[in-house]
Amino acid sequence: MNVNFCSLSSGSSGNCYYLGNEFHGILIDAGISATSIRKFLKDMDITMQTIMGVLITHNHIDHIRGLEILTRKNSIPAFTTHKIWESILTPQRKISRDCIREIPLQQKFHLAGFDIEAFPVCHDAPETVGFHICSGEKKITIATDLGHICQTAAPYIKEANLLVIESNYDEQMLVNGSYPHYLKARIHSDHGHLGNHQTSVFLADIINDSLSHICLAHLSKNNNTPEKALQTLHQTFSEKGINLNGQQIISILNRHIPSEIIRLVE
Repeated sequence: MNVNFCSLSSGSSGNCYYLGNEFHGILIDAGISATSIRKFLKDMDITMQTIMGVLITHNHIDHIRGLEILTRKNSIPAFTTHKIWESILTPQRKISRDCIREIPLQQKFHLAGFDIEAFPVCHDAPETVGFHICSGEKKITIATDLGHICQTAAPYIKEANLLVIESNYDEQMLVNGSYPHYLKARIHSDHGHLGNHQTSVFLADIINDSLSHICLAHLSKNNNTPEKALQTLHQTFSEKGINLNGQQIISILNRHIPSEIIRLVE
């Protein structure tokens, strides 16, 4: 069975990813409007009726902006941990109670033909998770908001055939930029975001033949560029004597434009 992945949006203005097979699909985060999600999926000939659920990584608005409408108008169940639900379910948010699904950390559950496991990552939200998703022999890992890669998260990332990983900021752009000191410190902290250099060094350490697709995600609008993220990655690989030879496809996920569909063939 083929597995299709597409980023609908990736960045501080909104994050949403699609993963599907020939029968059903799921969303990872819903940080853009439900209208945009429906439009982008329709452009790919995917109907909302085939979406079996949305996985939520944490409560920041750029990951849950469309969640209310998806649950209330489309009756799509949403899956995340008890602690994250506690932070999401405020009186102001009208999430359909019938669509709330609590999941444990680091325990597999089955949805839409996928085996899914949430794992903890280090970010400044009330419990943030990444997702490790398996379809047969194919493994997809989503890790998009984390200040550093801890020992718990690393094994899930290392197992991926398709990896969506944060490369949020260029270190010099952040230091020299206009953000106030407290915000720079927050982004750079161990519970903030991954910089280009951090991500590149980690990828250089784990690169292997089974990792076929690397998607650099959640790039900052003000403190990064696609060119800098790629330049840092290639420079780090070169310094460590790593020659990809076309074995890995590297993509930069756009904040406004859906990516091309990545197909993993069983």
